[in-house]
Amino acid sequence: MRLLRWLARARWDRERSRELESYLDVEAADNVARGISPADARDAARRKLGNLTRIREEIHEMNGIGWLDRFSGDLRYAARTLRGNAGFATVAIMSLALGIGANTAIFQLLDAVRLRTLPVVRPQEIVQLRIAGGNSGMGMNGPFGGLTRPQWEEIGRQQQAVDLFAWSIGGARVGPEQRGAPAVNVSAGYFPVLGVPPWRGRFFTSADDEATCPATRAVVSYDYWQREMGGVELTPASRLLVDGRNLELIGVAPPGFRGLVVGDRFDVAFPLCRPREVRNDVFHTLVMGRLRDGWSAARATEHLRAISPGIMAATQITGYTDATHRQYREFKLEAAESPRGVSELRERYDTSLWLLLAITGLVLLIACANIANLMLARATAREREIAVRLAIGASRRRLIAQLLTESALIAAVGAALGVAVAAGLSRVLVAALSSENRQIALTLDTDWRVFGFATIVAALTCVVFGLAPAFRGTRAAPVDAMKSGGRGSTDGRERYALQRVLVIGQIAVSLVLLVGAALFVRSFYNLTTFDAGVRQEGISVVFMGFGRDEVPRERVKPLIAELVAEVRALPGVENVATTTHVPLMGGSWGHGVKAGVADESTRFTWVSPTYFATVDQPLLAGRRFSETDTPTSAPVAIVNEAFLRTFFPRQPNPLGKTLMQYAEPDYPETVYEIVGVVKDAQYNGLRGDVPPSVLVPASQFPAPQGGLAMLIRSANADAMLATVRRHLKQAHPQFDIDGVVLQQRVRESLVRERLMALLSGFFGVLAALLATIGLYGVIAYIMQRRRNEVGIRLALGAQPGQIVRMVLRDAGMLVVVGVAVGTALAVVAGRGAETLLFGLRPTDVATFAGATLLLATIAFVASAIPAMRAARVDPMRALRQD
Repeated sequence: MRLLRWLARARWDRERSRELESYLDVEAADNVARGISPADARDAARRKLGNLTRIREEIHEMNGIGWLDRFSGDLRYAARTLRGNAGFATVAIMSLALGIGANTAIFQLLDAVRLRTLPVVRPQEIVQLRIAGGNSGMGMNGPFGGLTRPQWEEIGRQQQAVDLFAWSIGGARVGPEQRGAPAVNVSAGYFPVLGVPPWRGRFFTSADDEATCPATRAVVSYDYWQREMGGVELTPASRLLVDGRNLELIGVAPPGFRGLVVGDRFDVAFPLCRPREVRNDVFHTLVMGRLRDGWSAARATEHLRAISPGIMAATQITGYTDATHRQYREFKLEAAESPRGVSELRERYDTSLWLLLAITGLVLLIACANIANLMLARATAREREIAVRLAIGASRRRLIAQLLTESALIAAVGAALGVAVAAGLSRVLVAALSSENRQIALTLDTDWRVFGFATIVAALTCVVFGLAPAFRGTRAAPVDAMKSGGRGSTDGRERYALQRVLVIGQIAVSLVLLVGAALFVRSFYNLTTFDAGVRQEGISVVFMGFGRDEVPRERVKPLIAELVAEVRALPGVENVATTTHVPLMGGSWGHGVKAGVADESTRFTWVSPTYFATVDQPLLAGRRFSETDTPTSAPVAIVNEAFLRTFFPRQPNPLGKTLMQYAEPDYPETVYEIVGVVKDAQYNGLRGDVPPSVLVPASQFPAPQGGLAMLIRSANADAMLATVRRHLKQAHPQFDIDGVVLQQRVRESLVRERLMALLSGFFGVLAALLATIGLYGVIAYIMQRRRNEVGIRLALGAQPGQIVRMVLRDAGMLVVVGVAVGTALAVVAGRGAETLLFGLRPTDVATFAGATLLLATIAFVASAIPAMRAARVDPMRALRQD
């Protein structure tokens, strides 16, 4: 109630004023009636009523709130003061807006990727059932710790802790144009257990789970429904063309629900139908659910561990070695809390985003130091004003509160603008993380966490740049402050100690950021110039998929030969090769191998005889594959240098030696003769050690083949890819055809490194410039305050060069101390970024030397300008100034 009266004080004041005037009129009329003259009657009424202004003030105070009155008054005074210093206010607010905006943008990404829970009912109850510690690469694996289809079904029969659902990631060709769309296969419990209601239509039922694949029904996301279907209402006749088949479209998911993979989205969902052939070694099904009442994740884990032996025994994999079978039986299941879903984006960018948040935080700290120096200078200039106010009775506490209000107003306006900057910058960052082949889908709402973060940052910046000037400005005694600045006065060095400390801190932090920027830029350069062991330029990759119904097994190899011949005959094709694993594009194909002195998993790739010439992988010993290596000839293999180091460390010539590949489903136990050695080449990407690798003739590939990957070498990879795709789609419309340019895909794999190099480089340079501006400002301000001293020195015979050297010596000491502190901080900070670097250590001497030299150079320039200006001071004018 009191707050409402305070908000309506202006109206109350007007009403009381009218009441008082009415009283005066009535009292004056009574006085006139008693025979007093009209002029005297009014004066008598005023004397009887008392001081009207004081009465109004009492009523005003009665309806007021003390601290709120003082704050609102201080706020109005701060606004008037800043309006009178528009240049300072603009620089301070814009600096904070950029600093807080950058910090908030990075935090907004962290919020979307790591902190925000799934848009489902009670997300804290969602858990994922997985093998504790992973399955050690056994069988064929999908992402995010999947289980096998038999495991999912057996878990559903035995466990009692969780309401389960299962799902897997897939893709589909959707619509008349058969464009690729991200898809998920989900069990009937997927949407109901998550508490996600249909926006239109309905979702799948248990009958869809039991039906034999391929699926006959589909559900689309709200975004796809609006974007591709125009939001048309569903009817019983609604259909969706998927992979050339018309599926019944039964429902639309609600807005905002994009699936359980943070950073990705699904356009189409299909039922987790029953495949015609169920394999027990394909770990591709993600099993999740909601904890039942009374169950916690820890208790559910104990329950799952207890029933794990029975589940593993009922779903035992077959076709592997006895050791692998024993390892499988020892697997234990666990229930891991998953309120935030799963995310490859989170795993890949988590460290980078935290580092970027630290970098932008340091830049903001430098900006705050600059503003603090400006406010210290303003506080010094306002010493006389503050001294007068102290002398006439104002308390120091009251003045500090008033000065802090000015800082808070700057911080608040800067934070408000920073949130607006963050909204655009965060979307720019998401666009930078996206690529042609993968669009990042994140919800970037400015929610309470983002506002809270911006508010906390604004409060901290207010304290950082506002508290010291406020205490400093009110510290001097009124008599001393009134005397300061008089003619002939000179300021002591201790007067600028705080400014010097701030500049040293700026230089130290700037060096940390410059070193980090140089490390990330050099690391990115090392990656882009790294010899991966295979050719990237001019290589197009074409993928073709064909199902068993379309191509019988006995026709697969002849069909591949025909397709290769067709592509080789196209104009501009220099060479064509086939492979089961495209180098540098991720994925893994491993088998257990026993050879020489080792017995461990090894990467396998089946390639055509033209593979090595197509990708320019050098042969170091022996021979390449030829047309004489057929399915019926003796199995042969070519190994890389890493294989030799692992299996034959003391035998420089492995030619003629054998390696034995252990049996797996579709891959019988096979003994290969080593006929060649090739140079090491990166396997899954540019990063990481080269694994031991075995290359085998494509003609001896033992497993059923549902497609192929062709590597096509030409002078123009982009144009060739378009030509090949167009030809194959016209000649073989029944097959799924896709393709990429190898060099472009490798570049897209460096998105994280490119982002770190660009942003750290930008913020590193910005930090150096801010530190330079801070150094320049402090030196220029000090020399302005020491004009009397400089004038006296010059009048007594000092040479201009001596003045310049004095100033540069003073600035040089600040730089030396700042560099020393910054070097120590950079060494400590570099340890946190070591995993993101490539080809250099975080303590690289050349990087530190280069960053130090750059910072020292710009600091010298920033100090030389005020030094030369001070040397040109006219002694007489300097001594006359007051």
